[in-house]
Amino acid sequence: MARPRTFDEERALDAAMHAFWENGYEATSTQDLCTATGLGRSSIYNTFASKHELFLRSLTRYIESTTADQMAVLEDAERAPLDRLRALFALIVDTEIGTRRDGRSRGCLTVNTTVELAGRDPETARTIQRDLEVRLAALAATVSAGQRDGTIASRRSPAELARYLNTVIGGMRVQGQGGADRTALESTARIALDALSH
Repeated sequence: MARPRTFDEERALDAAMHAFWENGYEATSTQDLCTATGLGRSSIYNTFASKHELFLRSLTRYIESTTADQMAVLEDAERAPLDRLRALFALIVDTEIGTRRDGRSRGCLTVNTTVELAGRDPETARTIQRDLEVRLAALAATVSAGQRDGTIASRRSPAELARYLNTVIGGMRVQGQGGADRTALESTARIALDALSH
């Protein structure tokens, strides 16, 4: 009998994630969450305890999905390291263009949350920091492999270059929210990849 409830929780969590992604934490009301999930207030609070707890679970769900997609690209041994980074940037651009509405993308829930909450919500900050460490480690490993095989010429440390690439990706997410089109985002990606050649 627990199976249907688990399914309902998963569906509700996914719907809540999209509501938070669209509007941010503060601007998403309990009524917005009721509308998105199809649940009443009491069901939301009985199942998820609080708006904050529902948000943390939604953020974790988003991170797990997004990071898994990025790790699959960065750990693709069939591609040269620089090609993995090129594919990662292509994924970012496609995601930004794919979430456009009214000429603007949703951006990234993690980036959005960093700006909105990380400075004043320690639990959220820890969740984001754990994800950041995973992504930086994968980027650094890819850069290091590229330096070894000669496809990445920059002699800066892999950790520095990983942080640079992650910063560019975050900036692209914000650009997308600001209305940047595919051409602008792809131009930013090309410049970032060119920087690895020097």
